[in-house]
Amino acid sequence: MGSEKVPMSDPITYTVPGMHCGHCEAAVTQEVSSVSGVATVDVDLETRLVVVRGETLDDAAIRAAIEEAGYEAV
Repeated sequence: MGSEKVPMSDPITYTVPGMHCGHCEAAVTQEVSSVSGVATVDVDLETRLVVVRGETLDDAAIRAAIEEAGYEAV
């Protein structure tokens, strides 16, 4: 029996203008990574973008995680 792969959702991209340093990046990555279904979190401080990939992503839960890290997704 082979293992079946669950299809990934389309990535969701958030603009988080308050991020500006490595601490910001780590905080957002840690909080968003803890959301159920999230497989990867890519943070680009230069563009202030957070790209989230995973299975059955919950936009509200991801936004709440970004807020828990101390930032706002716009």
